[in-house]
Amino acid sequence: MPLSKRARIEIYLPDKRKANYRKLHRAFEQEFLNTFGGCTVIKDIKGIYLGADGNADSDRINLIYADTPFDFDKNFKALSKYTDEIRKAAVEATEEESVLVVVHEIYHSI
Repeated sequence: MPLSKRARIEIYLPDKRKANYRKLHRAFEQEFLNTFGGCTVIKDIKGIYLGADGNADSDRINLIYADTPFDFDKNFKALSKYTDEIRKAAVEATEEESVLVVVHEIYHSI
């Protein structure tokens, strides 16, 4: 059987152990569950980045990702709009300068 090209959406959400972060984490899990039928969560990843002040910072990160049923190329514009909305919601709900949301193409063997 040929491989099926799909889009994967990943959210790298800092794990601050604050109520608003936990609520947002659960909301993203539910969003991916209801929209794509499920998601994968990998907790306690170390993230290192440069802050706006130029200093190195680190955070504990939770990665939440889902594989969509959509072809990456054919649905690029819709995927871009969807992930922009996810990123905006994440930044508004947290005290973060930015939240990384990634979309890339993957291939499933069906």
